[in-house]
Amino acid sequence: MDMEVTAWMSLYNAMNAQEDRRPFSRATLRRIGAFARPHRKRLVRFLLLSVVLAVLAVATPLLAGGVVDAIVEGAALEVVVGIAALIGVIAVAEAGLGLVARWLSASIGEALILDLRTAVFDHVQRMPIAFFTRTRTGALVSRLNNDVIGAQRAFSDTLSGVVSNLVMLVLTFVAMVGISWQITLLALLLLPLFVLPARRMGTRLARLEREAANHNAVMSTQMTERFSAPGATLVKLFSRPAEESAEFAARARRVRDIGVRTAMVQWVFITALTLVSALALALVYGFGGFYALRGQLDPGAVVALALLLT
Repeated sequence: MDMEVTAWMSLYNAMNAQEDRRPFSRATLRRIGAFARPHRKRLVRFLLLSVVLAVLAVATPLLAGGVVDAIVEGAALEVVVGIAALIGVIAVAEAGLGLVARWLSASIGEALILDLRTAVFDHVQRMPIAFFTRTRTGALVSRLNNDVIGAQRAFSDTLSGVVSNLVMLVLTFVAMVGISWQITLLALLLLPLFVLPARRMGTRLARLEREAANHNAVMSTQMTERFSAPGATLVKLFSRPAEESAEFAARARRVRDIGVRTAMVQWVFITALTLVSALALALVYGFGGFYALRGQLDPGAVVALALLLT
């Protein structure tokens, strides 16, 4: 069971959780389905490829353990070479299928961006004049660009990651229980050390990113309005260039500070994740070696458990 996958999934869910959880209505589902329907064939192929890639990723550690067992038991050369060749075939298949999956992801994502941008642009054009008088231009531009790209990622990258990670977690858990339920249980006890900090840091990162997005939207609005002929005329007419510059610089500095804090929070999370993963690996080798020396576990099983866990 890949603990890093679990931690990253928890981090992502915490970052994308809304403070005011609104109900997921049928109308929202219908709107999502309307955008996804023209691409449903490619989406199904993409999801199936993601599942196949997850299965291949779990198969490789098990085969590696089989190679170790074959060497320890003094099996025939043909057996070792055969398993090694199968690992190589799986690696080639993973590379090829990964390229196809990436192509499908990119094509679906770009097609969704086209559909979403066109729909949003057409919708904004149909709005009455009163809407434009009370809505900031920068906010509209931000919605047309950033929000559309975010929705595209939710369709392609996130959907693929959730499906493949869930399949990989289930298959890994089943494989680890089949090898040694004792070591699997010990590994599960370490999961809170991954999940809880991930949720805490994910919430913090989400808050920082929302604040940065708001500042960027305001700066975009300020530049759009002040760099137009009427806006520049008003600024010069009321002698406010210094005030405008100070306001813009203050927001820019805040975005800089948020960027530094975000980078540090992410690095702390990665460092902690690597540390706990190394401790989990030491646990597997320690207890796995103990059971192997007592004849209750094969050496290849210890290697397979370690590879599955990391």
